[in-house]
Amino acid sequence: MNGPGVSASDEAATEAFLPPDQAAEPFAPSIDYSGKLLLTNGVTTIEGTSGGGIASWATLAGMEERGLGISAHATLVLLPDFTWQSHGVAASFGNRIELSYARQNFDTNDAGAALGLGEGYTFSQDVFGAKFRLLGDLVYGEPLLPQISLGVQHKRSRNDAVVAALGAAEAEGTDVYVSATKLLLSRSILANGTLRLTKANQNGLLGFGSAAHPDYGLQFEGSLAYQFSRRFALGAEYRSKPDNLGLGEDGWMDLFAAYAPTDFLTLTAAYADLGSIATFEEQRGAFLQAQIAF
Repeated sequence: MNGPGVSASDEAATEAFLPPDQAAEPFAPSIDYSGKLLLTNGVTTIEGTSGGGIASWATLAGMEERGLGISAHATLVLLPDFTWQSHGVAASFGNRIELSYARQNFDTNDAGAALGLGEGYTFSQDVFGAKFRLLGDLVYGEPLLPQISLGVQHKRSRNDAVVAALGAAEAEGTDVYVSATKLLLSRSILANGTLRLTKANQNGLLGFGSAAHPDYGLQFEGSLAYQFSRRFALGAEYRSKPDNLGLGEDGWMDLFAAYAPTDFLTLTAAYADLGSIATFEEQRGAFLQAQIAF
């Protein structure tokens, strides 16, 4: 018998994604079952929360549905003129609330000298996040009702004087976003849409707002992925951003592949197009991430 809101096609598809010992049983997670399906915790965004890499999703970190879930990540983005690195941890409880932290380091390499900052000057910021699942479920429940989550991210630049000299109005700021994400299990397709209120310049690494643009603006993040198996998925993302400093800041895009070689490790590789950064055009390169989750 199917569970509430679960179609026969969902039943068959779910069995394909469940671990072998669970797939052999008729669908309906047992009362003792508390784990998420592989990859349904997402991968870690550059801001440290659960998502798809550059876009935040409504998913929550960790592999636990009912208890404490924990994840940790390290991310490296290799661009023609810059290097982006982040690392951090996230925890969720009862698949209801997520808390996260990430440190971002943006190395200007040789471009730092051209910008008058000095070769190898590094911008850094701390990102503290909280996300609350409001309603819905990523996998189960009503087929057309996505999981919807509300999140906040407080970002603190560690280069106060420099971002002020670049024209930023503030060295710290808080983003607020709402995400809707659904895995159409019978189609193996994941879709996500996020609306974000932000005034962050280059995600906050160059401060927040400016004298000309001090207010919040609404930005969009979208993701679409296809899950070829319970361990492998391919997808694409887009994220719009404001251009408060008038430096020609572009939206971000990526094409990603996520693979889970074990139940606790996810490896992600992407081709990322971050557009113009600090007047340096065509910043396209590799996004690489390792994430462990329990």
